[in-house]
Amino acid sequence: MESRDRRAVAAWLFLCAALVFVMIVVGGITRLTESGLSIVEWQPLVGALPPLSQADWELLFQKYRATPQFLKVFPDMDVEGFKTIFWWEYIHRLLGRVIGLVFLLPFLWFLVRRKLDQPLAWKLAGLFVLGGLQGAMGWYMVKSGLVDNPRVSHFRLTAHLGLALVIFCAEMWIAIGLLQREPGKPRAFALLVLGLVLLMALSGGFVAGLRAGHAYSSFPLINGHVIPPEAFMLEPWWRNFLWNPATIQLTHRGFFWLLLVLVPLLWWTLRRTPAFLAANHLLGIFFLQAGLGIATVMLKVPVPVAAAHQAGAVLLLACALWTARASR
Repeated sequence: MESRDRRAVAAWLFLCAALVFVMIVVGGITRLTESGLSIVEWQPLVGALPPLSQADWELLFQKYRATPQFLKVFPDMDVEGFKTIFWWEYIHRLLGRVIGLVFLLPFLWFLVRRKLDQPLAWKLAGLFVLGGLQGAMGWYMVKSGLVDNPRVSHFRLTAHLGLALVIFCAEMWIAIGLLQREPGKPRAFALLVLGLVLLMALSGGFVAGLRAGHAYSSFPLINGHVIPPEAFMLEPWWRNFLWNPATIQLTHRGFFWLLLVLVPLLWWTLRRTPAFLAANHLLGIFFLQAGLGIATVMLKVPVPVAAAHQAGAVLLLACALWTARASR
């Protein structure tokens, strides 16, 4: 590929990654405001249009009134209250459609104009397939909250978040690689930190899905304990890491304490390398994210702070990825 084409493709991928970032933040707000179950049908094409009349609103509200969330959580909600939660979920789904078009149309243009080499074209085609799977996973997640329990499965929630993070990372990784003049192998230490940041973000999905942040609102101890006594109450022991809010909270904080040592150490090891700029950003965002996480817990998960914490997780992941790419 010519240098100009590489820059153009990289800029397009950065734009796509920025839209995925916005999508993840809006998804977090949708979850925090309990808006995700307000649209009870998956209509990829027809659903792009919002309600255009009062009759449309009444029809959608009638469908929502049959859901467990309305019956068990919001039984006194009227159509005006329904509009509030509807718009967050609608914007979330609309963003998914926009991201699909912003990815597909330039991809086809680059492909037709022969601006992509074959390996890159296949990678980008795979990313588009992942985007389609992400939409399907989102609906699969929503369906889990429309049956009996008015909460979505924390497994499906984390899978939905994980796919979004994988797409974001892949777009960033490819884009940064296109701008690098000399290819090289990233340092193992930087890749380790990147992997741990990703795992911490995924464990955050479990924390959100099980509402473990509401149950444990103290720091640095967890309700007065280093290890909560209820952390291993389920049998067999491994079930605690999948279903026990105390264990999930402990795991999430464990990743934080580990990274509290490793991130400054990585920053120190890269201080005399070209990756130092990226490492500076990684260190700064890590401490900002730590502050947001502590505030989220101590303030009992207010929506603005918790949404900022989710945004911080994606920015931290981006900085870890940049640092790994630059550490070659």
